[in-house]
Amino acid sequence: MIEKLYNFALGDEKKIEKIIDDDAALINHFVFPNGAGLPEHFSNSNVYMIIVSGTLSLQLGDQETHKYPAGSIVSIPYNIKMNVGNSDDEVLSMFVIKSPSPRLYKES
Repeated sequence: MIEKLYNFALGDEKKIEKIIDDDAALINHFVFPNGAGLPEHFSNSNVYMIIVSGTLSLQLGDQETHKYPAGSIVSIPYNIKMNVGNSDDEVLSMFVIKSPSPRLYKES
């Protein structure tokens, strides 16, 4: 088999799962019900958030919180303060791609 298969969780329970972690990219899958999210942190690579369902509530740097619906892809540069979560009723499901892998930034 040439291809490699990766699976991710389906459902509405809170989930943070690392799907792929190699030098080219790190891919995470997040499922956040209303009120769930990540602690405030800084982006540790170039980050691309692909919203599959629900609405992402995202506050970057000193900006006000912006909302991004399903079908959106949000690009965030390296080393930006982030607050990521779901403040809406519908469950948020999204993939987060970090490219290159954050571990390459640590080796520099």
